[in-house]
Amino acid sequence: MCFNEESTISSPPNAPDDSALTRSNTSERHTLSPAEIGAVAHLYRGEVYRSTIWRTRLDTTTNWAVVTLGVALSISFASPEASPLPLVLVGVLVIFFLMLEARRYRYFNVWRARARWLETHFYAPMLYDGDLHLEENWQQVLAEDYLHPRYHVSYFTAIGRRIRRNYLWILLIQSAAYAGKVVVHPTAITSWTEVFDRSDIGPLPGEVVVFMGAIYVFSWIGLAIWSALNDAGRALDHGSDTSMG
Repeated sequence: MCFNEESTISSPPNAPDDSALTRSNTSERHTLSPAEIGAVAHLYRGEVYRSTIWRTRLDTTTNWAVVTLGVALSISFASPEASPLPLVLVGVLVIFFLMLEARRYRYFNVWRARARWLETHFYAPMLYDGDLHLEENWQQVLAEDYLHPRYHVSYFTAIGRRIRRNYLWILLIQSAAYAGKVVVHPTAITSWTEVFDRSDIGPLPGEVVVFMGAIYVFSWIGLAIWSALNDAGRALDHGSDTSMG
């Protein structure tokens, strides 16, 4: 399935003539037939199944990141003379897994949003007062999402969300382990000069390595904070029933 690059899903500004006719007919409807309710129920089951499958894929990439970090920790702390370089190199793999997981999350978010949309607009009203409130046109938003599937969140938003959920802790553990390795092995440091000397990587001086490490950590933290603020703004914007995601 192909998705267009859109950060949100909302009621489309333009639609074909036949869609406009369908919307005008739907706006006059106040209920669904038993057959239609059954079809929507099966549709909901399918969306839950797809979201579950993609949720499992998210767990897989997180597990890969944890395992590779564990291997790097084992190598670097195997002996006092072991190099801290594996803790630096594993950061490349962790970033790769983060990028892959963000891509998977964008797909997962599509199925999750559709299932949640049905829960809040179909099942909850039906259980609460037996009225599906079709006059609110929530079914049109869902129909347009099936006719014109799009991503609900941007790639950077997906990265920020995965950092906040899992990868921030992985990155912090990696950074803390590297700092601990430099500080205590082979012997405890006595000055900042030793820290920079032990941080040397080939032709790169320790000062540059430490500076790049600080940028590495604070860049991901900044992206996580931006993502949290962006999600808070989206939650306010989507307080009405006019958009998904």
